[in-house]
Amino acid sequence: MKIDILGVQAFVAIADHGSFNKAADALFITQTAVTQRLRNLEIFLGVTLLERTTRSIALTRTGQDFLPQARRLLQELSAALTEIRETGKALRGDVSIACIPTAGVRYLPQVIREYSALFPDNRIKILDHASAGVAEAVLRREAEFGINLAGPNHPELSATPLLEDRFVLVCRDDHALARRKSLSWAQLQPHPLIFAGQASGNRALLDGYLGAENLHGGQGGQTGLSLQIHYEVQRNSTALGLVDAGIAAAIVPNLAMQKANYPRLRVIRLQDPVISRTLVLLARKAARLSPAAQLLYDMIRNNRVVK
Repeated sequence: MKIDILGVQAFVAIADHGSFNKAADALFITQTAVTQRLRNLEIFLGVTLLERTTRSIALTRTGQDFLPQARRLLQELSAALTEIRETGKALRGDVSIACIPTAGVRYLPQVIREYSALFPDNRIKILDHASAGVAEAVLRREAEFGINLAGPNHPELSATPLLEDRFVLVCRDDHALARRKSLSWAQLQPHPLIFAGQASGNRALLDGYLGAENLHGGQGGQTGLSLQIHYEVQRNSTALGLVDAGIAAAIVPNLAMQKANYPRLRVIRLQDPVISRTLVLLARKAARLSPAAQLLYDMIRNNRVVK
């Protein structure tokens, strides 16, 4: 059913001001336009709302009954439009977030694209830090929230699990292991490897699973595992560059792999054990996010996946 809002607006203005001329002035339109809008409304309703003479106008009985309903309709519409406009204003603004680099490369862009389509005027500042830097940025309020590796949390921060990211072997297509679909960690022992450096959050996680004594080419500790760590890097992007150059194979999280940028690289699942890291959303417990940041936070949280 089509609602003639313009006609209702003209009818209320005429009733309130007592003349077509004053109603036209109040609505910033011509008297002819006011008359036409009222006529269209009366035709639509099939009733006469006003009785006109050369000197005065008067509401018909139907017009008297309809007037309070018409006023209420316009008031409710105005309130609804104001609420929508104010909500839209509140959601506009700048947002600063922190994230580990792999989340910024593979996971975050798809959410940012959706967010930017809804709010093209909002500016987003992304601070890509190592794991410790993400938490510090959120604590220092440099970022409203962050995407980080799960781990011991500062008491002022809350962590919401976001996704699981499995560690894999990446090698070039001419590597001896390139045709394998999966490998155990023990099968990596004969091969030189590129590994996360000591300052990396990934290294601490891998040491916890495999034992730090197993990652230096020694006797293998209690498990007998002895991986040949010939190269250590702090960034997964550096590891992929070395692999692409044919230096060695690398242990990296699956999110680090950018297949389009490295067509010669192969990803091989690692098992026995399966090792993965959990990415979490970090936010300050005592702080409220800005409306613009809250919307982006919710979009990321609702886009949780398992890799």
